Formats: sequence, structure tokens, C-alpha cells
Amino acid sequence: MQKEEQVVSKNKENVLPKDVVVDSLFQIQEAYDALRPAKAAFYSAILPGLGQAYNKKYWKIPIVYAALGTGVYFYVNNNNQYNRYRDAYKSRLAGFETDEFYYSATGEKLDEPRVTTDRLETAQQFYKKNKEISLLVIIGMYALNIIEANVDAHLLQYNVDENLTLAPHYNFNQVNANNDVGLTLNFKF
Repeated sequence: MQKEEQVVSKNKENVLPKDVVVDSLFQIQEAYDALRPAKAAFYSAILPGLGQAYNKKYWKIPIVYAALGTGVYFYVNNNNQYNRYRDAYKSRLAGFETDEFYYSATGEKLDEPRVTTDRLETAQQFYKKNKEISLLVIIGMYALNIIEANVDAHLLQYNVDENLTLAPHYNFNQVNANNDVGLTLNFKF
């Protein structure tokens, strides 16, 4: 209410801040900042979640870190499994029978290994592929974080007022007992 009084008043002492614009109907709006989306994307590129904080969408930050953390977790897990099977495979190729698959869960040495050499090679390929997919997921989530911050900053500046509305409608037609579904576009001058 106080800002509106400043606008209506013709006194030069009541000056609006530079980021506020007054339209023809004396409605106060924030000025359009063309660099806001670029700043949000830049901040998210520097530190994931920082662009969401810049847009004041703090609830999105845990989602960003959960998505990135899940990718990192699977990458580390697949990398550990890959190294485990690779080390056992290299040990077998060198002629040793000392890898973990020659021992039972109680620590007794078995006559035959629990996992054959061919299966060790197959497991290496499987975990290597999963490791690479996990890395792609991390990169994708990082890029999605940047894109989301940019798009959200664009949408924050979108002019939303009652002069232009697009609304879905549903109506039950009692004459012929049909359902009418559609969109209504209202444009006011």
C-alpha cells in the first residue's frame, strides 16, 4: 500500500527503486532483467544448486544434490565392483589362485573357484558399462540443474496477469448427456 501511494503522489521526493517499473495503470512490477537467466545458469554451473538459490527456489536444492549424489553413489559402487573383478581376473591370468573367489565365506580355500575366469571377464564388462552409464547420469543431472535454473529464471520474469488467460473447462451437457471438455482463451484489452 505504501508503494502505491508513492507512485500516485506527484512529489519528487518519493522515488521508486530502480528495479521497479510502473505501467500505465499504476501497477508496480519488477523490471525485466535480461541477464537474470544467464546469472542463474552461471551460478548453477559454478556450484550445483546455487542457481536455484539465486531464483529463491530453495526447496529445489536438496533435489539437485540428491540427483547428483545418487549418480555419484552408483559410479563409486560400480567402480569398486569393476576393480574387484579386474584384480581377480589379473591374478588368474598371472597364474595365482589367491583371489577372493577361491575362498568360501568362512575363509576356507576351495578346490574350484566360485566364479570362473570367463565370468570374471563378463563381470568386468558389466560393471565397466554401468560405471560409464553412471558417469553419463551425473553429467546429465549437472546439465539439467543448469537448464532448470535458467528456465526458472525466465519464467520468474514472465508477465502473468488476468488480461490473457488460457483455462481448461469441463461441462456436463444435460440435453444430450455428454461431457464437454475444452480450453477457453480470454484476451482483454
